[in-house]
Amino acid sequence: MVCVPPLRTILHAPSGQVAVPARRLWLGLLLLPLLTPALFALSETPSPPPQASGSMATRSPVALVLGVGPGLGGAIVRKWTQMGWQVACASRGIEKGNQIAAELGPSVKPFSCDVSNAQNVADLVDKVEEEMGPIEYVCYNAGSGVWKNYDAITPAEFEMCWRVNTLGLLHTAQIIAPRMVQRGKGAIGITGATASLRGKPFTSGFASAKAAQRSLAQSLARDLGPKGVHVYYVIIDCMVDLATTRARMPDAPDEKFLSPNAAAQTYWDLAQQPKTCWSFELDVRPAVENW
Repeated sequence: MVCVPPLRTILHAPSGQVAVPARRLWLGLLLLPLLTPALFALSETPSPPPQASGSMATRSPVALVLGVGPGLGGAIVRKWTQMGWQVACASRGIEKGNQIAAELGPSVKPFSCDVSNAQNVADLVDKVEEEMGPIEYVCYNAGSGVWKNYDAITPAEFEMCWRVNTLGLLHTAQIIAPRMVQRGKGAIGITGATASLRGKPFTSGFASAKAAQRSLAQSLARDLGPKGVHVYYVIIDCMVDLATTRARMPDAPDEKFLSPNAAAQTYWDLAQQPKTCWSFELDVRPAVENW
């Protein structure tokens, strides 16, 4: 404990009779009220947050769209981009993806992939997650159809329908779903068709493949749902509004065609459902469609 002489003694004492440290102590006590606010301000100034290493701190969630073109696939890429996601868009040829990336900017990255080839799909997923981050949503929009009766379709054509529509979905699920399960979240949206529910004479190859795809999707949904991954199946029961479909139906009114943007909104809404209210299957069509 330091004993300090009274201030009056310090101020009026002859020079040399009061210790210098006591003079300095009293001077500090006199200045303390003036310095205290500044000291408190310094102590309350928050330290800058630590800087995260790499770019992970600023990354947006990642979606992968398989089967990208000017219709539904492209609309899904646009929708997810509008909602702040990074989107990897893949098709057999990279040209379609390049066009969409040029339109939407750096949040979209194009890739080429043959979904019927398991190694292609595995390489794609590894590359997307390495460059963009963990995949949280997958849209399986890849499809292949041959419009021939049973006695006209070749075994190779029949098999190709199945390889793209069904086997490709299996490859995708086997590679991506375990990663989603490990992370405890994810969603997989699958594009179906009217042919998923019924076969016509000229859809012998396509309908059989889409029906198999729908059954596989059911198996995935029942397996992955309790593990935190939402699998849903959208049946497109109409003609999508494309230049090619317009050319085939030049006299059809606008309301006859499904809006790709409206369908993409439906895919988005399904992907946002809470775990207490998940849908598996939904069919969409224009109001005037005969069903």
